[in-house]
Amino acid sequence: MRHTKTIALVTFPLWACLALSAQNVKIVRPREIDDVLVNPGIGFTTFQRFNGDALNEGQQWTEGYPIAYQPFKGTLKNIGYPDTSLAYFRICWRFLEPQPGNYRWDLIDSALRTARERGQTLMLRIVPYGMEADDDAPDWYHSLVGDKTARLSNPKWRTNPEDPHYVEHVGQLIREAGLRYDGVPDLQSVDVAIVGAWGEGDGSQLLSSKTRQALLDAYLNSFQKTPLVMMLSDPQTNGYGLSKRDVGWRVDCFGDMGAPNANWSHMLDYYPQAIISFGMENAWKKAPVALESCFVMQHWKDSGWNLDYIIDQSLKWHISSFNAKSSPIPPAWQPQVNRWLKKMGYRFVLRKFTYPDLVQSGGKLDFTSWWENKGVAPCYQRFALALRLKSRTNNQVLLTDADIRNWLPGDNLYANSLFIPTALPAGKYELSLAIIDPGSKNPKIKLAIAGAAPDGWYPMGTVNIAPPRRATRLSFLFLAMGIFWGIAKVSYFTFARIH
Repeated sequence: MRHTKTIALVTFPLWACLALSAQNVKIVRPREIDDVLVNPGIGFTTFQRFNGDALNEGQQWTEGYPIAYQPFKGTLKNIGYPDTSLAYFRICWRFLEPQPGNYRWDLIDSALRTARERGQTLMLRIVPYGMEADDDAPDWYHSLVGDKTARLSNPKWRTNPEDPHYVEHVGQLIREAGLRYDGVPDLQSVDVAIVGAWGEGDGSQLLSSKTRQALLDAYLNSFQKTPLVMMLSDPQTNGYGLSKRDVGWRVDCFGDMGAPNANWSHMLDYYPQAIISFGMENAWKKAPVALESCFVMQHWKDSGWNLDYIIDQSLKWHISSFNAKSSPIPPAWQPQVNRWLKKMGYRFVLRKFTYPDLVQSGGKLDFTSWWENKGVAPCYQRFALALRLKSRTNNQVLLTDADIRNWLPGDNLYANSLFIPTALPAGKYELSLAIIDPGSKNPKIKLAIAGAAPDGWYPMGTVNIAPPRRATRLSFLFLAMGIFWGIAKVSYFTFARIH
């Protein structure tokens, strides 16, 4: 019996070897940070002012009047007040429409422009009237309907909302505002202000269904893109709003714990009950909760009100923003305010991120992510979760379909496979992620993790990009030819030795 011994050596290209080798999955566990973060749509708001402006003096504030703009001092820092992404502007009807159909949109345009220049978006309320002669409904309107204040049903009404002219003119003002401003990126939200002093909704329960629905529809139909925030007013008004679309809610005397020896306060005897009774307890899941200080925070301190209790109630109600009326924060309360800011709205911590160390051009990058929202509310704006592949010569941003508006407080999981463009050159890339503006592709949300790059992206590690699949197929063809040739040679020499 003859024994044969053959050795075949086959070689093939390096990239084919890499493609055939098992991919290694990289696991990233970012380190959480405890910083106060300034993010879109959440936190304290400035009031009739903007970042970098001087604050109100003492315990006074203004509202409803055209803004008295302060010269920009070259810094966006607020002294004695938190830095913020939000500016809140309240303007009375009489200033917006000094004559019938003559609208002063420049008052809102200027506020939007200044907010953008100061790194803020604008929250807006168009106020039907205040309680003084200089912030009342327009003079031309009172001339139209006559002076009927003595016969009004509510002490905080300055005109009769059941008069058909009220629905006509207030409704038209809101519709015109919607045509001009709905969906404008710099407009964060619009308050639904239909009746009562400063638009706070006093007496809304007295309105007829016809009047209530007509006034509400002016907002609901005109602002389809910009979030709407309703006053916490009564079951009929809030219920109708919620029946039409997702709306948030707000109150304007938050923090009120009552006068000494008083047996009633907003915080103990009205807000907790009204949130449930008016059907607004779950509204926060789809639209923001905005709270406004009763008086100013220094008044709270002087009155001996319990700040920790007030803060904890707001967190229980899923607060996103707080209007402290651009009045200085008592310095001794800064640690508690910082605690508040770290919970207010959303706060995203990336707990775990996995991805392969090798991906092929024209193939897909599979990744998983585990996020924890340590705030008390979601983000209500549709920013995009994105990955970025970056080398010295190439920069590719990959958008995901993650809807971060659904990332409620607690744990959230998101995984996807993103297509790698065939034209992306092979090589080693830095893989980063960020939550970005889908239009500009710039990062918008600061994460509560360490390692942010100066441009706002968060590096996760490196990934190797292999050549496109067509090159790999060619490699396999050469490999197959080599194996076939090797087998043929082995068979030939074996046959020859036997014979």
